[in-house]
Amino acid sequence: MDNTHSKVVGYILWIFGFMGAHRFYYGRPISATIYFFTLGLFLIGWFVDLFLIPSMDREADNSFKSGATSYTLAWILLTFLGIFGLHRFYMGKWLSGILYLLTGGVFLLGVIYDYWTLNQQISEKNSGLFMR
Repeated sequence: MDNTHSKVVGYILWIFGFMGAHRFYYGRPISATIYFFTLGLFLIGWFVDLFLIPSMDREADNSFKSGATSYTLAWILLTFLGIFGLHRFYMGKWLSGILYLLTGGVFLLGVIYDYWTLNQQISEKNSGLFMR
């Protein structure tokens, strides 16, 4: 089993979990989006997730391919600097990184897309399936 995601980062993102941050990080975009619009299922789901993070971490470790590109670093870059495209530069996607930089993450729609797909993008890159 590869250690692709960090429980420490998962718990830090859990603090903002009522917005779905930890669920996006662990590759659960549908429930993360639901959390975003319902404030963590009215804070009840957010509290329950405090105990579910270890299992979400294990599932993410089993689901995604480890390699040279760090999931944690890419997620930190996306979360805090996504509109500037730094996560895309980090993954070697220079053209889209420049596009994000010049357009505010393609008017935030690209950032939203990356929240939904970043884990898969990194897994493909780490598997050698990455296309520029």
